[in-house]
Amino acid sequence: MDYKKFVKNVLKTGRSHLLEPEAYHVCGEFGIACPQFRLVANVEEGINAAKSIGFPVVIKVVSSQIIHKTDAGGVVTGIQSGEQFKNAYETMLKNVRNKVPGAEINGVIVQKSMPQGVEVAVGGLRDSQFGPVVMFGAGGILIEVLQDVSFRLAQLDREEALRQIKETKIYKILQGVRQNQPCDIEALADLIIHTGKLLEEIPEIYELDFNPVLAYPDQCLAVDARVILVS
Repeated sequence: MDYKKFVKNVLKTGRSHLLEPEAYHVCGEFGIACPQFRLVANVEEGINAAKSIGFPVVIKVVSSQIIHKTDAGGVVTGIQSGEQFKNAYETMLKNVRNKVPGAEINGVIVQKSMPQGVEVAVGGLRDSQFGPVVMFGAGGILIEVLQDVSFRLAQLDREEALRQIKETKIYKILQGVRQNQPCDIEALADLIIHTGKLLEEIPEIYELDFNPVLAYPDQCLAVDARVILVS
């Protein structure tokens, strides 16, 4: 994929953000790992995709008019069977159309449901004074409640990325508490570094948000990706 040309072409269409599957493909070019997923056009394709990926799965609406999918009723988690998938798929699209009338539905993501991990967030923005900046901190809903975050300029090496992680309170949990194993801190440092490179190499990206990122003892995965482009 010529991701630089691709992002420029998206801007030419008048769109201000990447669709989630587009964001995942760009992430893949920079070594940012995401769970296995398929983009489907109807419920039959979705059931086949879910069977191929393996239950349980998550489904998420894809629409250029919807950035915050949860607020629009466009996310369903923990789908365990084909019958449950059909009901969830139809109900989700009905809810989305009620909450965002006229929204163009570009498809539905079927994504592998991942086991519980430590939820962190990695993001970035293009500051008018400092240029591209990378954020790391506690993820999920905790990012708003605790505001446990640390920032660095995008040009950072492994040592600096590790220092950024260690500045946060979530670092103690990542080290392992009680009977939980320590998470792969090196993998998180790599993700931060790759995020910085993504911001540096694609100047058309204004803001990006990977939340949550699930941290495990042997890897970390960005299970949601939001990429806002320069207007």
